[in-house]
Amino acid sequence: MDLDLAQLRALDATVTAGTLEGAARALHVTPSAISQRLRALEAATGRVLLVRSKPVQVTESGQPVLRLARQVALLAADATRELETDDGGRPVTLPIAVNADSMATWVLPALAPLAGELAFDLHREDQEHTAALLRDGRVMAAVTAAADPVPGCTVTRLGGMRYRPMATAAFVDRWFPDGVTPEALSRVPVVGFDRQDDLQDRYLRSRGVDPAVPPQHHVPASADYVAAVRLGFGWGMVPRQQEPPGELVQLDADGAVDVVLHWQQWRLRSPSLDRVVAAVLAAARRELDQPR
Repeated sequence: MDLDLAQLRALDATVTAGTLEGAARALHVTPSAISQRLRALEAATGRVLLVRSKPVQVTESGQPVLRLARQVALLAADATRELETDDGGRPVTLPIAVNADSMATWVLPALAPLAGELAFDLHREDQEHTAALLRDGRVMAAVTAAADPVPGCTVTRLGGMRYRPMATAAFVDRWFPDGVTPEALSRVPVVGFDRQDDLQDRYLRSRGVDPAVPPQHHVPASADYVAAVRLGFGWGMVPRQQEPPGELVQLDADGAVDVVLHWQQWRLRSPSLDRVVAAVLAAARRELDQPR
């Protein structure tokens, strides 16, 4: 099966932009040209690759073709930079999925030294769901809780983030006068990150409490989440890397939840991707809890 590079670029640009019009602007062609290239690519593969919604959705058959398109684009960009053509200064764009707490604590500092030479398209997603973005071809690497490799990817253990149930001392005095009991946890407000985050639920279940019972706030931004706990909205599971010194107390000495993170990436040798993984692994060794 011979696949045309212009057609692959059209697929990549359409998924990135979300619409045919956006892809046309990115590639400096007409929407009609993008549509023709996509139809030709689907004819060549014999499969429907995109659902023409807004934004477009990649079909299951489209996922490996999108992955191929982005692998080809990465290798071409690396080669262009090495050849130092007129376009040699254009940075390679690397789409990477990262969980919010890692992005807020250790990933951005790890990537910062590379930001002058590489462009990062960071996708924020819960660590339990970042692997799905790898699977459908939207990203080429991910920080994920998934230890089993996505097809076509390698996996490397990064280390752990330890989350502890924490609140302000004043909050504990008000809501837990008789200690942190299941009865108290059933009525005390809890701060959740978003509706995909189950860290608080896991702790509550470990204490015999139905997570649906306590009132819950949702604060879907990492720094703001910790701020909400500091302001007394409720108790929450705070990662060690974000604990504000001296401002919060731990509810339960045995209540820590450990989340082990992994780095998954396409099984592809690329100078740009190699530099990123080296920076990420070095930062993980410094910042994450490592097995002894």
